[in-house]
Amino acid sequence: MSLARLSAGSGYRYLLRHTACGDACREAGTPLTAYYAASGYPAGRWVGAGLAGVDAGHGLAAGTLVTEEAMGALYGAGRDPVSGKALGLGYPAYRSADERIAEALAQLPDSLADGEREAQGAEIEKVERARPVRAAVAGFDLTFTVPKSASVLWALGDETVQLAIVDAHREAVTAVLALVEERFLHTRVGAQGCAQVAARGMLAAEFEHWDTRTGDPNLHTHVVIANKVQGPDGKWRSLDSRALHHAVVACSEIYDDLLADAITARLPVSWSWRSRGERRSPAFEIDGLEDRLLGAFSARSQQIQVAVAEMLACAVRRC
Repeated sequence: MSLARLSAGSGYRYLLRHTACGDACREAGTPLTAYYAASGYPAGRWVGAGLAGVDAGHGLAAGTLVTEEAMGALYGAGRDPVSGKALGLGYPAYRSADERIAEALAQLPDSLADGEREAQGAEIEKVERARPVRAAVAGFDLTFTVPKSASVLWALGDETVQLAIVDAHREAVTAVLALVEERFLHTRVGAQGCAQVAARGMLAAEFEHWDTRTGDPNLHTHVVIANKVQGPDGKWRSLDSRALHHAVVACSEIYDDLLADAITARLPVSWSWRSRGERRSPAFEIDGLEDRLLGAFSARSQQIQVAVAEMLACAVRRC
């Protein structure tokens, strides 16, 4: 399992165009419903105990299909995915580098000579461009990916094998999400957020994908947790993500173990550790599927390796 932060600006647009569409780029103007019908991918669904608190407590049933409008409300504007009303405070707005530069240039005194104005303008732009980009956080993308051997077996197996692996994957994802809600989902209350308290549950959209952008089998699920949770008092606040970040490795290992157990309970397979090369930890893979076979379905990894080699060679030439 991996975790990626989702910004309210470019991150939300990426979510809408890629994550909600099987990691493929959906052309602007194509409705999500049309995309799902054409591609065959399952539609996104809402998950999480936090769904009970939306729509002024009327709730949203788990498993409800995710719509583009609801995604825009929650991840784009921090609003209720059903009613559209604000869930607590809105996302903070941060000025872009261009806006800060324009403001600073406008404040330069009119008495400056052209050369001095140009020099100060260049310095202002240099300083502002070097500042870290700030963006409001709209959510956190938890991505659960089965081992490569399980994806290949799923792709090549018959319907019984495919259903067994998908069911095992979904079971493991559900179990880890329950653990996240129980142990690692918090918000902050009190003066300047001095106290950390448990949240009532997550608001999340779940998207199941079947392959990589290059078309190789890659069964995985994105669970995009919104940066909006209810505290014990029922008020909507931002998620305190520190515990979530600290739990990524533990949750990833738990998912891997639960998945292996669930697949083994359904299919006559065994597992063992397998080397993945230098600077990579060993992977727990299904026995009987050779590395050569897995490599034949790993075009994306091969592209990354080529790109890394090219960048290293370029860096060496510059030294």
